[in-house]
Amino acid sequence: MWLRRAFYGWLIPAAFVLPLWLFIGWGVFNAGGWAFLWVLLLAIPSVFIGQLILTLLVRARGTVRATRAVSWWDVLGIGVWHALTISLGFFNEQWWAQTFVATVIVAVALFWLELWQLWREAKPARIVLRGGEQVAYVSMPRDEGTSPASSVDEEVFILKERPPAS
Repeated sequence: MWLRRAFYGWLIPAAFVLPLWLFIGWGVFNAGGWAFLWVLLLAIPSVFIGQLILTLLVRARGTVRATRAVSWWDVLGIGVWHALTISLGFFNEQWWAQTFVATVIVAVALFWLELWQLWREAKPARIVLRGGEQVAYVSMPRDEGTSPASSVDEEVFILKERPPAS
């Protein structure tokens, strides 16, 4: 749990640290003029905006807000993306292009993973209607792929509130 909470706390600072690392890496590893244009015009804005978008998608999920911890899928995806982004900052000509392509692919896959998790978590299982003293539960239609025999029977609990004793 501590690792998932650490990733949760790292999401916002990463939006500032990772682009800064790309700029520092350009200066330290003497990447050249074309790399400077790439870093200044493309890398810094795209990493900054991409990280902020991913952070918002992660923090939009109710379970993440409640536990202040990301999922294990988030740890895997964000960890890989950040490792690839950090490796881009070394500007090694032998493997830089392959790492760049892998970084873009992982970033796009991570975006869709976050959308999938958000959609899966936001999809309601049932609707609760309240009116006066009555409560009604309306079940959402089941997927056509599942048969009623294979599904678990749901139990219904009815709780009646008593007026306070005076």
